[in-house]
Formats: sequence, C-alpha cells, structure tokens
Amino acid sequence: MDEDAIADLFAAFGPVAVRRMFGGAGLYADGLMFALWAGDSFYLKADAALAEDLKGRGSVPFSYVAKGVTRTMGGFWSVPEEALDDADDLASLARRALFVAHAANEAKAKAKARPAGRASGNKAKPAGGASAKKSKPAGGAPAKKPAAKKKSAPAQG
Repeated sequence: MDEDAIADLFAAFGPVAVRRMFGGAGLYADGLMFALWAGDSFYLKADAALAEDLKGRGSVPFSYVAKGVTRTMGGFWSVPEEALDDADDLASLARRALFVAHAANEAKAKAKARPAGRASGNKAKPAGGASAKKSKPAGGAPAKKPAAKKKSAPAQG
C-alpha cells in the first residue's frame, strides 16, 4: 500500500506521516508512532484495555518470524476488518491508539527523569561505596578479637 492510500484510509482520523521501515511502515501522528503496516495488515499500538477490545473484535497481536521462530509483539494489534470499511470506526480506534502512544511516551519520559538509584527502588548507599558490613584491615587479613584477660587466682596468705 502506498503512502497516499494510507493517508486516505486514515483521513477521518487526521494527518498521518508514513515512514518506511523493515519492509512495512510506521504510522505517526503528533510525532509518535501509533500504528504500523506490515504485509497486508495494519496494527494499532494498544494497552491492555484496547488490546482486549480489539481481541473481542477478532484482532490478533502483531507477529513476525525471525531465524525460524515466530515472535509476537502484544503491544500492537491488528485493525478489525470492519473498521477498514468504516472511516469513523477506524478514526476512533486510531485516536485510542494515539492516546496509548502518548501515555507510553509520558511514562518513558518520567522514568528517564527519575534520579539515579530511585528508579529501581534502590536505597541510598553511604558515600565512597562503603557498606554497612565491617571492613577488613589493610592486607585482607581478618580482624583479630582482643585476647580475653585471664583471671588470676586469689593470693593465698
């Protein structure tokens, strides 16, 4: 499918930029990829809720074969056949996919903005990389305990 045909198909949704990739194409709006075209099918970016709705309409997740192994990407689901014949239905689904793309982009930006050490829930460590464990003296020998004092016998007189 050429770029003009794709633009016509998504006209009710709004302007779509098409970028060729991997033998297919990425569809962009607001600078974000919200759909892709691969083979003879369109796939929409989906979160769990949209994926469930699309699955209920007979959609399947995007999959491809690499090195003889079929891999599935649950983040993109096929556009239902009936939506390809209904411009308003396709536009509605495309808007939902664009919303998912925006949400994913915002989550990615927030994760990137977190201070180091906080993103993964790590606790702050003491400066200099010291840990709470007791350190060994220089040379790697274990520290010796002080010798216990012997009690002297009482003096007999």
